[in-house]
Amino acid sequence: MTSPTGSGAQNPSSQPSATTTDSAAAQAARAKIIGAARGALTRYRVMAYVTGVMLLLLVIEILVKVFAGDEAVKYVKWIPFAHGWIYVVYLVTVVDLWSKMRWRFGRLAVMVLGGVVPVMSFVVEKKVHTDAEARIAAASAV
Repeated sequence: MTSPTGSGAQNPSSQPSATTTDSAAAQAARAKIIGAARGALTRYRVMAYVTGVMLLLLVIEILVKVFAGDEAVKYVKWIPFAHGWIYVVYLVTVVDLWSKMRWRFGRLAVMVLGGVVPVMSFVVEKKVHTDAEARIAAASAV
């Protein structure tokens, strides 16, 4: 007869239980999701600032064009094109963050408008950043 602790039996404490393995897998998945949300937030913040600055430059370019004529803005005609392409990248980062944070559609609409209304991108970015950080911190604490 062999004893339960002999060489023929396996020690239950040496093998992780299914619950421990599931918990570790769930924690790894949660860490991956939180990391993806943090990355999306960082990308959004950068693009919000870049888009806001480009939009302000576009407004200045339009005002100069209206008051000084076409000759005054011949060196900055690239601004509308640059803002257009930057806005497309901004939209991609907005949708990425919005989908990862699982916000409502109204938040998406406000974030999209942030790239076309002067100064709004800075205001919206501050609010979005605060909300996103709070949600990420809450998810990290669980």
